[in-house]
Amino acid sequence: MKKVNIIGSGFSSLSAACYLAQSGLDVHVYEKNDQPGGRARLLEAHGFRFDMGPSWYWMPDVFDRFFEDFGYTTSEFYNLIRLTPAYKVFFEDFSNVELPSSVSEICDFFEAEEPGSSQKLKAFLKKAQFNYETAMQDLVYKPGASVGELITPKTITRLGQFFTTIRSTVRSDFKSSKLIQILEFPVLFLGAKPENTPAFYNFMNYADLVLGTWYPEGGMHQIVRAMVKLAKQLGVQFHMNASVDEIVVEDGKAKGLRVNGELVPGDLILSGADYHHTEQLLNPKYRSFSDKYWQSRTFAPSALIFYLGFDKKLKNLRHHNLFFDEDFDIHARAIYDHIKWPENPLFYASFPSMTDSTVAPEGQENGFILIPLAPGLKDDKQLHQNYRDLVIKRLEQHTGQKIADHIVYSRSYCVNDFQKDYNSYKGNAYGMANTLRQTGFLRPGIRSKKVENLFFTGQLTVPGPGVPPALISGKISSELIIKEAIQSHSYASI
Repeated sequence: MKKVNIIGSGFSSLSAACYLAQSGLDVHVYEKNDQPGGRARLLEAHGFRFDMGPSWYWMPDVFDRFFEDFGYTTSEFYNLIRLTPAYKVFFEDFSNVELPSSVSEICDFFEAEEPGSSQKLKAFLKKAQFNYETAMQDLVYKPGASVGELITPKTITRLGQFFTTIRSTVRSDFKSSKLIQILEFPVLFLGAKPENTPAFYNFMNYADLVLGTWYPEGGMHQIVRAMVKLAKQLGVQFHMNASVDEIVVEDGKAKGLRVNGELVPGDLILSGADYHHTEQLLNPKYRSFSDKYWQSRTFAPSALIFYLGFDKKLKNLRHHNLFFDEDFDIHARAIYDHIKWPENPLFYASFPSMTDSTVAPEGQENGFILIPLAPGLKDDKQLHQNYRDLVIKRLEQHTGQKIADHIVYSRSYCVNDFQKDYNSYKGNAYGMANTLRQTGFLRPGIRSKKVENLFFTGQLTVPGPGVPPALISGKISSELIIKEAIQSHSYASI
């Protein structure tokens, strides 16, 4: 039986591990931290349970498809709650809106804000649905091998959407700044500015406004637990506190890993760790991409995150809250153009205990606040405190309540932590952005260009950043390994 060594245990690695084990391979996962999940680890402190990374459950069909591939339903592993309202948005004029969960109610809100916009929204969502279905059926489950994957009978008539942007499309139909911010918000999950994101990616609006925002009871880490349980049932073996020091290559072929200083042989290597970091584990002559290449890429933002526990229940907030109470473009320029700390940042605040009583002590609140930042910033703990004070003050102003005096637990997490815990390039939080020049076959490939039997999966390869794309990346990388690596070496010998 051939052995596959997988580096890292994030969503893409867990997904790949399940598919590879299902095919009959001996699969071992090596994780440098003390628990699986990668960025989706769990933090427990003072009776609070925090999801350390992903907090949005979008595109439920992708999760359903994953578990169905193994003969299960999602509900056999965790209970999903559809959030109503999906989220709350706070604006600069101190108004706010709770985004409804039904399309008809969303259309009513649009019409009230901008007469005539409801019909434009319906047309916009019809195009977004077409793009979503095209992406799911024809594009994102492809290995990113050639431009031909992007040109299909469905996309050939709409190639212009790859050369126009989300921003130009949205702003040609909608004039209200509030509606524009709501429609441009979902592409932030792709890691780039709306003006640099191809219009084709408006399928994220379909995911947002039609498929809805969900929450797995117990938190996002429940997905990790479910995938680990499934993987173990399939025979995957997990090794925690297992830091990979080197990918061992002989005569151009990957032969194993050096883990905590010891050689661990393997017939095939799949890395779900940061792509750039993985290549640093190779002799320089075996690296496919230069430092200059990585420096020229557009990376998704890093983040300053606060995990906060409050000794009381908070009011006038929802599970998910978006604070668009400052100028988005100024904040975006700080991230992508000037590479500096933003003066008046937008931020996102989540309070899962408003939905799930198990994640905080009775009568208390669990808070997660995220400020997008430029990757590569010089990290500074004093700045963390300054920004915490700033966002808490704005929370108080918008919700009309005392909050600062009720913080009983606080931990910050920023650029240095992403680098230390995940070997993340420049401390990025979401991988490589999905811009036109970083879409599909233009992203770093799943298969190493220089090392036989070495493969990659995750947010820096196809299809891109986000939890659902990570599940998909795991599937397509495993299929490539099975088809091109295993079969070419006599699959029958396994």
